[in-house]
Formats: sequence, C-alpha cells, structure tokens
Amino acid sequence: MSPPDPLGQLREEVIGCRQCPRLVAYRERVAVERKREFRDETYWGRPVPGFGDPAARLVVVGLAPAAHGSNRTGRVFTGDRSANFLVRAFHEVGYANQSSSTRRGDGLHYSDLYLTAAVRCVPPDNHPKPEELDRCLPFLRREFEALRETRAYLALGGFAWAATLRAASARHAVPKPSTPFAHGACAVLGPGVPLVYASYHPSPQNTNTGKLTLPMLVELLRRIRSGYTGRPPGRER
Repeated sequence: MSPPDPLGQLREEVIGCRQCPRLVAYRERVAVERKREFRDETYWGRPVPGFGDPAARLVVVGLAPAAHGSNRTGRVFTGDRSANFLVRAFHEVGYANQSSSTRRGDGLHYSDLYLTAAVRCVPPDNHPKPEELDRCLPFLRREFEALRETRAYLALGGFAWAATLRAASARHAVPKPSTPFAHGACAVLGPGVPLVYASYHPSPQNTNTGKLTLPMLVELLRRIRSGYTGRPPGRER
C-alpha cells in the first residue's frame, strides 16, 4: 500500500472546488472568451493548486491566479509578466532550475521552494471578497501542515501577507501577530515557528514603476535563506 500523499489529495480537492459562485463563473467565462493573444489555446479555467518541492524550507504565497496567466496555464505564477519576474529571482538565488515559467511541462522545477496562493481562482479585478478568502484559507492551512520541512514563509503583497499570517498562526496554533505589511517585514509567530516575511507583489504595476526591482527581491530571498541555513546571503546558483 502506498503511503498517504496529503499534497496530492489536497491538489485534487483544490482543482475540484466550486465553493464560490462568483469566482467559478468568472474563471470559466475568462476561459471561454480568452485573450486575443491566446485565442487558440485551451484555458485551464479551474482552481490552481500549489507547485514545488514537497520538502521545501521556503513556502511562497501569492494573491490569486491571473486571468490569462495561471487561469490559462494551470500552474501558479506561470505564463505572465509577474511570473517572468518572480522566476528570474528564484533562479538567481538557486531555487529554480530555469529563469522562465511559461507553461506546464516546460521543464521548470523548484528546489527547496514551494509556491502557492491565498485564493485559488482568478477573481474579478484581482480583488477576492473576504468570504471567498475565508472559504479558500483552509486549503492554505492544510498545505502548510503537509509541508513539514518549512523554515520560512514569504508573502507577496499585502493580501497574501494577511492570509499567510492567518494560515500560519492556525497551522502552528499560535496567536496571529500584528506586524504591519512592508517590503522586507518579518513577523515572529513564536519559538520554533517559521518566520513570515513580506515582499511587494511582483505585479507589472510594481515592477514597471521600480517599486519592486529584481535586486530587491533577490536580496530578500538571500536574506531569508541565510536565516534558515546559517550561511551568508551570497550568490547561490
């Protein structure tokens, strides 16, 4: 008999979820209407599960799938400009084996990193409603429980920061800290509990304006890794 696979079971539950009528209707409409650039492609059009190394020590949490990124490709942070920026940073630090994330089956692998999102369906205008986050948050908490080697969490953006603090506090049975969001912020949940770090979201709005640059994110990733490995945050490729 094969051993239980909690991440595999969770993945199937996520993909089959239809709890939020507004999100179900929107993700499926986007998948039918499509963007002109991708009009000949078959969109995923379902909730998007996490992706990465089951033995990861770093868990990175985004907001939600992009309409023509993950909602199209079926893999978190894949196929759009945010993904391109983020994976370049992961590759620079040594978490990714390549510097691009274009589609499922493109050869991308993460080592020591697991990537997921607070909400698994694309929301209209990138704004999930509070009740939609509440329905989705148990998936994130269970993901945190299944990822047994975690030493640090990194939340991308203020929405993911709040969701990560909630899910991590529930997973580790500790009070949720009141640490405010800021790029480079670090929340301490308690002794022996992984630290929670924050970064600006790698959206084009942030990266095109210079609010978040590649060196900023690379420096933060190196700082996080040095915190759980004890090694100086130098170049790791």
